[in-house]
Amino acid sequence: MIRQPIVAVLGHVDHGKTSLLDRIRGTAVAKTEAGGITQHVGASEIPAAVIKNICGPLLERMGVGLEIPGLLLLDTPGHEAFTTIRKRGGSIADIAILVVDMHESLQQQSFESIEILKHYKTPFIVAATKLDRITGWKRSENRPFVENVENQPSMAIEELEEKIYKIVGKLSEHGFQSERFDRITDFSKQVAIVPVSSITGEGVADLLMTVAGLAQHFLKERLEVSEKNGEGTILEVKEIRGLGTTIDVILYNGTISKNDFIVIGGKEPVETKIKALLKPPALKQMGLEKNFLQVDSVNAAAGIKIAAPGLEKVVAGNPLLATQNKDEIESLKAVVQKDVQSVEIFTEEEGLIVKADTLGSLEALIKILKGAGIPIRKAEVGPVAKQDVMEIEQSIPEHRAIMVFNNEILPDAEEYARTQNVKIISSNIIYRLIEEYQKWSEDVRKKSAEDRLSKVSRPCEMRVLPGFIFRDSKPAVFGVEILSGVLKTGYSMKQKKDGKIAGVVKELQDQGQNMQSAEKGRRVAVSMDEPTVGRQVNEGDVLVTVLNENDLKTLRDLYAHLRDDEKILLSNYA
Repeated sequence: MIRQPIVAVLGHVDHGKTSLLDRIRGTAVAKTEAGGITQHVGASEIPAAVIKNICGPLLERMGVGLEIPGLLLLDTPGHEAFTTIRKRGGSIADIAILVVDMHESLQQQSFESIEILKHYKTPFIVAATKLDRITGWKRSENRPFVENVENQPSMAIEELEEKIYKIVGKLSEHGFQSERFDRITDFSKQVAIVPVSSITGEGVADLLMTVAGLAQHFLKERLEVSEKNGEGTILEVKEIRGLGTTIDVILYNGTISKNDFIVIGGKEPVETKIKALLKPPALKQMGLEKNFLQVDSVNAAAGIKIAAPGLEKVVAGNPLLATQNKDEIESLKAVVQKDVQSVEIFTEEEGLIVKADTLGSLEALIKILKGAGIPIRKAEVGPVAKQDVMEIEQSIPEHRAIMVFNNEILPDAEEYARTQNVKIISSNIIYRLIEEYQKWSEDVRKKSAEDRLSKVSRPCEMRVLPGFIFRDSKPAVFGVEILSGVLKTGYSMKQKKDGKIAGVVKELQDQGQNMQSAEKGRRVAVSMDEPTVGRQVNEGDVLVTVLNENDLKTLRDLYAHLRDDEKILLSNYA
């Protein structure tokens, strides 16, 4: 016997994930969400009877026999990009639907989702939404795509093809072969793209049929029901009147029953005993439902609410294990703590500190940061505390930062960070965190390089202009043209031809105005105490900066921050 597959629905913000699920469930959840963007991870059971009702004759036409008892759909907030939904050793989801607005194609969070799907090796299908917006498309309420596409004008078909193949191209850039679902000959090698409309319901039958067909064909072993104790992941922790603190859980394996002992991972493992098991009605979203059914036992896969004492310190994303045997509690604690420790990072190496709201989001963020080449000193679940700031304040400037994903910053930590010049970067969107960090660290590196470069002499080459000798000596004042590099007051100069020291630039002037520096192409007057024009310096001579060993080491360390003409000059120094 096989269980229902767990299907994660994910993608870029506002590409229509919740609206698509609303169409399937016959609800209006999207309209109740703040700003029209999903704020919670919602779990909804779609029984096999509902799938058969929606798909109807399409199942027979395509030769798909329904074996699974239904689907458990998880609607993930776009800004969390699949991150809470994890289990020990991989993804809680058996298969995923990546929702893509066909008119916008793949966006930043679509790519984030793809990277995480790759990491967890989770198979996925693309739901190309907003089919009804194709120019000239003839709408047909709830009709399967494979039937309605035959009735479309050539202009609409051409636009659809253009949209689909733009998605195909983007997926190819990330290493995936893909094709419109009704043209695929080998689903094990190509990602299926299903055009759908949440407004008319067109393509919804095709999407459910494709998900069900792929799950039961390729994932049968994974879906085999286990009789062992329940294993789950915490989705949310909520205070419910009359029940106290409760937890929403996705049960992905085994069975869980009222009066079972449960162990939940975290900073300190939580152990307690289930007081009540509550399950949302079919087609209702667990994250928003208020009327639950009390049950004595639940088999995977399911979304359930658990009421039990001592849940106040539980954090979303952490693992849950159940047992009927009290003697197993200590061994289960070791298992959940090993899972938590396998994600968190604690080192003495250089890098930034990462704080996230859940273990799943932390794991995803670590993966993406490492892919971007951003070093991590410490990564853990929990709010930013003053101790975190104290730990990072002695790091090199570009690592003196704390990255915070969807999490709290304690007031004393925020205040101390300001006084110690520690950057706190906070967002509930991963790519914005990374963009802001990269921009900030680049600015810090640039400022640090400028500060170091300001303390050394830089390469410069200047020519003494014939006819512009204003004073022969003590000080010698003459006109020069900067051929390359930057000239500053205080620079020691030498003859390019024989290396003999000419003297130190005391002053720079342009049209009687004193200046501190002059760049390539400028003509200025210089004042030098040491040379006598006609002896150490002559009209037409080329003088270059004297660079000591410290100057040369700093310039070579900061080579990338030099001007191109300075780099050429530097190559002439031994």
